[in-house]
Amino acid sequence: MSSEEYLKDISEIKKLMNKSSRFISLSGLSGILAGTYALIGATYAYWLVTTSYRGYLILDGKVFKLVLLDMFLVLFFSIATAIYLTTLKAKKNGERIWDATTKRLLSSFLIPLTAGGIYTLIILTQQRYGQTGALMLLFYGLALINASKYTLGYVKYLGYTQTILGLLCAVYPGYGFWFWVLGFGVMHIVYGFLMYFKYERKQE
Repeated sequence: MSSEEYLKDISEIKKLMNKSSRFISLSGLSGILAGTYALIGATYAYWLVTTSYRGYLILDGKVFKLVLLDMFLVLFFSIATAIYLTTLKAKKNGERIWDATTKRLLSSFLIPLTAGGIYTLIILTQQRYGQTGALMLLFYGLALINASKYTLGYVKYLGYTQTILGLLCAVYPGYGFWFWVLGFGVMHIVYGFLMYFKYERKQE
């Protein structure tokens, strides 16, 4: 066996091991769209609150419920888009969408995210709105870091970015809205583009 054939075999083995241990069908386009949904939702929420309370971000009563509905819709469309585009990519690449790796990825991601979501809801029911943005960024970032070992490397760096933004948001709670926009909107778009151009564009 020549050295060239040997290296080719090693490369194929590495690819197979990577596929078996990592979920690599994540769609970069879904990240771009999730960031876009977040920016649209944030724009509506900002308009809603500022026009209702003359520029002060005070959430109460009907406006508070509308902002929560707005956030829920952003989350729903982001998840639905991610599932749809990721499924399409997996089928295109001839990969299974649901296997042991996917289960490990979801459990690693959902456990810290669910705990963070419940804690954030508790904070909201206590009308302690100032730290909700920081908590969402922190727990989301930690969930991404925890799940990153089962998927693409960029997910880990997105998690680090969200965690840092969450800590900064905790230090400067008065700018929580803008940190939320930067984390869930701008950073999703940035990392979505990076993933798309590195892993998907060359396959088209």
